[in-house]
Order: sequence, then structure tokens, then C-alpha cells
Amino acid sequence: MSALPHEESGRGAGVHPAHRGSIFLEDGTVVAHETWPGDQYVLRLRAPKCAGRALPGTFVHLTCDPDVPMRRPLSIQRVDATEGWIEILYKIVGPGLRSLSKRRVGDVMSVLGPIGQPFRPDPARARSLLVGGGVGIPPMVFLAEWMSAQGGPWKPLVLMGSEIPFPFKTRPSTILVPGIPAGAIGAHPLLDGWGIPSRLASRAGLPGCYDGFVTQLADEWLGSLDAAAKSEVEVFSCGPTPMLEAVAKVAAKHGVPCQVSLEEFMACAVGGCAGCTVKVATPDGPAMKRVCVDGPVFDSRAVFG
Repeated sequence: MSALPHEESGRGAGVHPAHRGSIFLEDGTVVAHETWPGDQYVLRLRAPKCAGRALPGTFVHLTCDPDVPMRRPLSIQRVDATEGWIEILYKIVGPGLRSLSKRRVGDVMSVLGPIGQPFRPDPARARSLLVGGGVGIPPMVFLAEWMSAQGGPWKPLVLMGSEIPFPFKTRPSTILVPGIPAGAIGAHPLLDGWGIPSRLASRAGLPGCYDGFVTQLADEWLGSLDAAAKSEVEVFSCGPTPMLEAVAKVAAKHGVPCQVSLEEFMACAVGGCAGCTVKVATPDGPAMKRVCVDGPVFDSRAVFG
């Protein structure tokens, strides 16, 4: 679709009424755009309204190019509300994102966001297991950084999986994580530097990575905990649907709650078209929920049983 009409407040006129005042339409300026192997890119945009309201799990709807009418929904990886920027990791999967990859520092593009329901961590389960796969990694970085900034009880462990090289320079972890196989020492450099433990998984033979699916690594770590430790665990995940279903099964196996951020095709992304609905279990029975504004974060049991 074309860009939504612009109101003086900065909100999109087409935004679903329940979300007016929380989703902003603004011109974002490219301040950095990094290229990584596997057609992966990290885009940083100056978009102060979005940066000031974004929470882990929310996303933006970007106009990739003036000649590409349909926007693309992309997860937020990091924000800096003081400096007014947001950061996005994406992988080229079609002509829209290929056009986005050609945008340069100083270019301006339309940003609609932040959109969606964020993750809602339970302070009573502060031992947080964050599991990201592929382009599902960004919300996990955002959530981990948010937990670190909050201080308090949070003790996140971030597990990331990819079958292509990671979109960052991996490094051997400086943080010991009991329950993680000894050979898995690869870590996300930013998280490691912040004192947040992370580990990487891949079946592609990438150095320092756990040899297997990230869901298998999550299963091994959870299996190393006793009942008292598991009572403090909550799982958060984002990635392809098959991976999310596997994470949900692992969480159910170990009796721990799990929140998942779903990936779905979207047209409007603000609740108007209902083109991104999924069946979700509710206290009143099955219901169709919109991934864009009712989600993208849901209880894994409601989605996968």
C-alpha cells in the first residue's frame, strides 16, 4: 500500500482506533547501513518518535523505496531514545528488501511505528531464556539490552541460531554458562561486552557454534536445571514458525512459560486489513487474532497448543 495519510500529530490516519497515539508516522533518515554475508544488512535510522516509544518485540513498517508501494514489516533490534535512532536487521528475500539494501546514509524513508504488543517479562521468572533464529535475532538483542538497562532481577541468557554466517563478528565468550556444552563458546560481541551471556548454534560448521539447532541447545540448557531453577525461567523467542513451534514444545517439555513473536505477511500492519490473522486459543475458545496489533507476541500455548 502507499504511505498512510499524515496527521499533524504524526500519527497515521489509517491506524486502528485502539492504537492511535502510540504508532507514529515520520520521515526517518539513514545514519548507518552495514552489509554482512548472506545478503544481511543492519540499518540504523534516525526516527525519534519511534525510538522514544519502542519496546522489545515491537516492529516498524518501512517504505523501502519510492518505487516500491508496499511497506515491509521489520523487527527492531536496538533503540536509543536519547539520540533518536532505531536499528533494524534484515535479510534480502525479495525485490522490496533488495531496494532497501540500496539506501545510503542521508536517504530519507517513511517509518511507521512502533507497532505491536511487546514481550512482557515476569519479574518472578527473571532467569530469562531468549531464543532467536535468523532474522528473529533482533527482538532478542532488544529484549536483552532492555533487561540489562532495567537492572533488578533479570538474568538473561541469549541463544541464537543461523545456517549462514551471523550478521556480526562473533567472538569467544568471556562468560561461563553452566549447562552449555564446552565446545559452544561463540558469542554475540555486544551482548558479551555488556555482560549478558550468549551462545550461538548452527549446523553449517561455523566456528565456536553449537553443532545443531538452537532449539536443541535450549533443550540441553533447560535439561541441566533442577526444578527450583526451572521455576525461575521464562522463555522468549522469535524466528521462523517451525522454529517457534519447536521452542514451544521444548518449553512445554520443561514446564516453563514461553512467549513467541510471530512472523507473518502484512499489508497495512496497523490492524485495518486483517490480512495477518492467526488462530489463537482464548478463554472463550479459538479466535482469529491479528499478528500486527494483537501480537506479534503471543503466549506459545495459545498458538501452538
